[in-house]
Amino acid sequence: MKKVLVFTGLLASGKGVAAKYFVEKYQADSFRFSTILRDLLKRLYLPDSRANMQCLSQVLRENFSQDILSKTIAQDAHTAESPLVVIEGARRLTDIEHLKKLSGFILVAIEVDQKIRYERLVKRNENPGDANKSFEQFVQDEKAEAESEIPALMEQAIVKVDNNGTLEEFYKQLDKLVSARD
Repeated sequence: MKKVLVFTGLLASGKGVAAKYFVEKYQADSFRFSTILRDLLKRLYLPDSRANMQCLSQVLRENFSQDILSKTIAQDAHTAESPLVVIEGARRLTDIEHLKKLSGFILVAIEVDQKIRYERLVKRNENPGDANKSFEQFVQDEKAEAESEIPALMEQAIVKVDNNGTLEEFYKQLDKLVSARD
């Protein structure tokens, strides 16, 4: 049976690190909500900034349906060939609306202290301006519409992973997700 691990967590909690780990160690198929948005922004020759992704996500959801990204990602997961699928970046309850219908669906909340997440965001410099972002700006980013439903979604998770420690400690917790029986 296919296992579909859907990662949610606040900004810079380790969702991407978890997905990459599963791809590299377990040859999982990996999908990311932001990939759809980045692909569209690239095609439109617009910067793939956090603000542009948030705006595009809002436009898509308002004009095509609140669950448009969930439908797309669920179809991707359904047709994936690997028995292990990891999905990164669920932010809203509507993001899992179609995913939770898939057999093997597990919502995983990654929990990390705010200061640690800020330090990791600056260090990884994934989006333009992240390397120079102040803690106050980071706190403001967390108040954006795109981030507002994450705590409620995290409450729905049946599995919670603590990512406040070392990478090795994080990986040990992730390994348990694969070895656990449904």
